[in-house]
Amino acid sequence: MIPKIETAPLAEIKAFQEQKLSELLNYVSENSPFYKALFETNNIDISTIKTLEDLQTLPVISKESLQKHNDDFLCVPANQIIDYATTSGTLGDPVTFGLTDKDLDRLAYNESISFACAGIKEGDIVQLMTTMDRRFMAGLAYFLGLRKLKAGVIRVGAGIPELQWDSILKYKPTYLITVPSFLLKLIEYAEKNNIDYNNSGIKGAVCIGESLRNQDFSMNTLSTKITDKWDIKLYSTYASTEMSTAFTECEHSNGGHHHPELIIVEVLDENNKSVGDGESGELTFTTLGLEAMPLIRFKTGDIVKLHHEPCKCGRNTLRVGPVIGRKQQMIKYKGTTLYPPAMNDVLNDFPLIESYIIEISTNDLGTDEIVIKIAVKEQSDAFLQQLKDHFRAKLRVSPKIEFTTKEILNPLIYNPMSRKPIHFFDTRKSTF
Repeated sequence: MIPKIETAPLAEIKAFQEQKLSELLNYVSENSPFYKALFETNNIDISTIKTLEDLQTLPVISKESLQKHNDDFLCVPANQIIDYATTSGTLGDPVTFGLTDKDLDRLAYNESISFACAGIKEGDIVQLMTTMDRRFMAGLAYFLGLRKLKAGVIRVGAGIPELQWDSILKYKPTYLITVPSFLLKLIEYAEKNNIDYNNSGIKGAVCIGESLRNQDFSMNTLSTKITDKWDIKLYSTYASTEMSTAFTECEHSNGGHHHPELIIVEVLDENNKSVGDGESGELTFTTLGLEAMPLIRFKTGDIVKLHHEPCKCGRNTLRVGPVIGRKQQMIKYKGTTLYPPAMNDVLNDFPLIESYIIEISTNDLGTDEIVIKIAVKEQSDAFLQQLKDHFRAKLRVSPKIEFTTKEILNPLIYNPMSRKPIHFFDTRKSTF
């Protein structure tokens, strides 16, 4: 089922969002200590903000704003908070997000329509391969959404291929929710243990935390590696704790669909102005319908492109393209601008590479230095040269590359405090 607003004419969607924006501004001006102070300090008369274009008159906020004034964003008393979630902060301590009972209902609605977008329906069984503990919002959101969709849920959690396969073979799920690179580990385990994974009943996987697509929506190296062996449909989804909203692909794989009843989306340049059609910029959002901690013009740090042409699925909403990179992770190297996802794609082209990390530091000249550490099945100077040549062909430059071992890399990559693998380590003295 597609929500009616998502198939409405664009003018109707815009008018709907402008009405919701007006309600939001009145709500935060009455209930949020942070926004009360922000509007007063900047002499903002919210009654003059009537259109989506008028949003440009409001200041943007960042995760640093959230960290410095965390409690001031709360619009409800503490006794109305039902769930506490946290997300990483820029200044060290995590940022806390409180959710009311109404907010949890909104979270369930968001995930139910997002999973429906990916083809999951009532009666499907879904294996949840992400954590629900450690104050992560994602696992709870997935569970609530699947419950609302009336799909069955197998809460296995992250890791442990043997346990995952035990559950798949016993309970016969039709979909998986997982970090896509973990699917390669499932394939490897299945091949070693004579499990016929292509006859396991799995139709598809909703993939979190890692990109599946190139900018033209073609499959990248990671998704190609998976689907060359396992005949399943992969769906990309993009979300964050701050937005409590997901952008999930439909069967046409042309970007994550926008839910206009839940969020207003902008893509901004360095001067916080909207970029032109087809241009990339920083995804910035305003949440709708949140009770405890609504946010207005929150800059995510993610560089993306928006796509506005109607989708074959019938939705008229905009779509968010694959994340090009994190603004703070932008690297200037030998005159070339790089983002980690582009380097990931190059490294994923080589089956010989078993593990890798990308380390960015500031050298003695004050410029960015890149060191890539790789664990391979068989070390050789010839392979090192081949890899460097491939970097030059794809990205115009080749970083420094060093051999190491899986035993050294894997504890760094699979940090128990992270719900997804960490391949990028930034120790620069200053970031963008």
